[in-house]
Amino acid sequence: MLSLRDRIRMLEDDLTAPELRISAYHDLPFAIFQYDPKEEFEVRTEIGLFVTRLRRQHGKDVMEVSLADLMFQAIEREVGLESLFAGEQSDGLERTIDTVHNVLTDLQPLDELVVEQLKHKDSKTMVAILTHAEALFPAFRTSALLEKMHGKIRVPTVLLYPGALEGTVGLRFMGVCEADHNYRPKIY
Repeated sequence: MLSLRDRIRMLEDDLTAPELRISAYHDLPFAIFQYDPKEEFEVRTEIGLFVTRLRRQHGKDVMEVSLADLMFQAIEREVGLESLFAGEQSDGLERTIDTVHNVLTDLQPLDELVVEQLKHKDSKTMVAILTHAEALFPAFRTSALLEKMHGKIRVPTVLLYPGALEGTVGLRFMGVCEADHNYRPKIY
């Protein structure tokens, strides 16, 4: 298996090639960078260096979109964080997980929040990196996120995916969920 740095270099090469190579589909400009959740801090360091190279060596604008920030903003708008925390104490964890899932799926769909951040960005100069997906666990799995954004944005977008690779296209979110084989983007 390739090292973390080697996979980041492959991603960098594919993002900066004259013809974008992260996806076979023009309307699905997404890639997934899979890593073991135990490597979180190493990944943050390496991604920081990667972002610097994209900006300085390749002239790319890089927008980091924190899925955690979008989740907390959506929860605050819909139910309030204090109310959510109080609800966890009174109603339990499962009910709280259901509430967060409902907010991110129906009330403030996470895919729409991401699209809103990226829809007017220049796909020739911009690269988006979706960070902090681990904050969504266990309330929201990322498998539907990229699929729901299909055709809605043109900006090359990389999802930093904490989980386990199973086979060539199966991903287990946080290494514990059942493997999802519905991912079409290239997995690094």
